[in-house]
Amino acid sequence: MKTRFATIEAGGRQVYGVVVEGGLIVLSDDFPHWPTLRAVIAADGLDDLARAAAGRAVTHPDGSFTFSIPVPDPEKILCVGVNFPDRNAEYKDGTAQPRFMSLFPRFARSFTGHGQPLIRPPENQTLDYEGEVAVVIGKPGRRIRAEDAYDHIAGLTLCNEGTIRDWVRHAKFNVTQGKNWDRSGAIGPWMVAFEDPAQLDQARIVTRVNGEVRQDDVLSRMMFPIREEIAYISTFTTLVPGDIIVTGTPTGAGARFDPPRYLVPGDVVEVEVEGIGILRNGVADE
Repeated sequence: MKTRFATIEAGGRQVYGVVVEGGLIVLSDDFPHWPTLRAVIAADGLDDLARAAAGRAVTHPDGSFTFSIPVPDPEKILCVGVNFPDRNAEYKDGTAQPRFMSLFPRFARSFTGHGQPLIRPPENQTLDYEGEVAVVIGKPGRRIRAEDAYDHIAGLTLCNEGTIRDWVRHAKFNVTQGKNWDRSGAIGPWMVAFEDPAQLDQARIVTRVNGEVRQDDVLSRMMFPIREEIAYISTFTTLVPGDIIVTGTPTGAGARFDPPRYLVPGDVVEVEVEGIGILRNGVADE
């Protein structure tokens, strides 16, 4: 099993460590010069954390803490939209694969951690799910070549890129406002180190709502593969350690049912990729 790195809240503190059977081994007190996982990643310190955890007992048993997003302080979170062929066909506009990928930013506070509820705001109740793989940048770079892109990934995590659908339609050229409601999405539960291209190239992503499979596809079908995403994004902005790229969701989001099947309080959404884990969140009203 790949080492699982997580950030948690416990006893009024945000700390990080390694997830093991039965709980978490907190390591942040051993590395005070690295205040967050982002600092660990920037210093290429994930192996140091893994070694420090070896043979150690659980410090925080399951149930004694809550998960935060793995990298709680990223400089930027960039999301790729409409990145599977069936997803493109959902728009029924007759367009073939676009020449360029669609991108939009999300703010860290628009996400919550594993096990925490996605929040449906009182202003609008079209809260929807989007299961995705997210990559965490480890090595900085600008104008990264696609063939070198995987060298810049530190780890992988999962994302439920929760969206208030009505609000993505408020303007002609952007979806930002529908994508950034506080705690409308989730990232986690943890980050696993990226060590083998097969972790992405052979990955299957499945999203379930109340146990029902809603999304099921393989990353190899992406219109814009993750190597190309990193190359394209790094053309216009420098990628730095801790940056998160949310790579695209398959068909099957609630908005595409007739009638739409938006999330309601009490629903449970799971996003799963073998080798990474299961991101699980309930839904609650604000």
